[in-house]
Amino acid sequence: MDLQSIKNRFGIIGNSPALNHALNVAVQVSATDLTVLINGESGVGKEVFSQIIHALSSRKHNPFIAVNCGAIPEGTIDSELFGHEKGSFTGAVDARKGYFETVNGGTIFLDEIGEMPLGTQARLLRVLETGEFIRVGSSKVQKTDVRVIAATNKELLEYTQNNKFREDLYYRLNTVPIRVPALRDRKEDIPLLFRKFSVDFAERYKTTPVQLEEDARNLLISYPFPGNVRELKNIAEQISVLSTNKVVTAKELAPFLPERSFNRLPVLSHPTGLNGGSSQDFSNEREILYKLFFDMKKDVTELKKMFLEVLQHGGSAVNLPGGFFNESLVPEPKSFEYNQPVVPAAQQPVLISNNDIQEHIEVEESLNIMDKEKELIIKALKKHKGKRRDAATDLGISERTLYRKLKEYDIEDL
Repeated sequence: MDLQSIKNRFGIIGNSPALNHALNVAVQVSATDLTVLINGESGVGKEVFSQIIHALSSRKHNPFIAVNCGAIPEGTIDSELFGHEKGSFTGAVDARKGYFETVNGGTIFLDEIGEMPLGTQARLLRVLETGEFIRVGSSKVQKTDVRVIAATNKELLEYTQNNKFREDLYYRLNTVPIRVPALRDRKEDIPLLFRKFSVDFAERYKTTPVQLEEDARNLLISYPFPGNVRELKNIAEQISVLSTNKVVTAKELAPFLPERSFNRLPVLSHPTGLNGGSSQDFSNEREILYKLFFDMKKDVTELKKMFLEVLQHGGSAVNLPGGFFNESLVPEPKSFEYNQPVVPAAQQPVLISNNDIQEHIEVEESLNIMDKEKELIIKALKKHKGKRRDAATDLGISERTLYRKLKEYDIEDL
């Protein structure tokens, strides 16, 4: 089956090289029983790739089940995956088969594998290595023949370094990696996807499909789409329902694009690519850090203004070991731009000591991102009187991410 036939069968729109490469890898690995790890941001369509692999495999006539590991409470995920015996815990009134037992011979798709608890990871590793598992509350070893396809929007290798994910499980899952590109990395596909969605919604709502003017198309392509294909589909549906004109201009399109995704957070220039060179730009986990950097920049700017005022209105000059005060003695923070003119020391001398300079250097080097992130979370909770949903919205992260951060920093409800 050629690539275009697969796209037609599974409703995949696009011709970008990154997308085609991911599809080719999925097709090649489908004929094997190898474990596959699908990487990609939320909303890129990772589950579709798992369905392609199963549908083209020898297991296609056997069961397929998709399990969202992040949506199952930690206390019940072992029971969901591996089953339990009657009376093994409170509420276990009957014995129950788990997914690995019911899908025997088929394929199980474990989405958000990075959210799986460490104890469950150990059980999963045993299934992958030996095909054996034990129900909760039982001592009987059972066998299963299930192909595992996992997916994540996290960098699991970083999780292994922080002891949040088992390193042996990571390498066992990552036998064949597939990276699904973000929508902003396949901009040429955005107009095609929008056209497809607008036609679908026109058929559903019995209206004429919405079309985009050239300026609107360019605006849509320039939008970063943090929610990826899922967000584009939502925008297409809103325009199909709410737009009074069926030929939309950029001015009419702009209100449907959330402002926060354009320039709400500062763009930082950094050698590691935080300003757009990385494939993991602006994930929800990092939004607090970007806000922190923005606040730090404002604080440094204010400090410099105060320093200039001292230069202009300061007291008498004193001699330092190297002579009068020289502006080069005070280190310029390299992370931020500053264009304010500096008054020459010969014109406006100022009282300053080596201790003051040393203290300034130590403050610049002792800033801790994690402490500031924790401080911002506590401030948001106090501001909203402990309401997590409101605090998460104010911080620009999801409520679930906030809950994880509370556990990570051991922050009690305020």
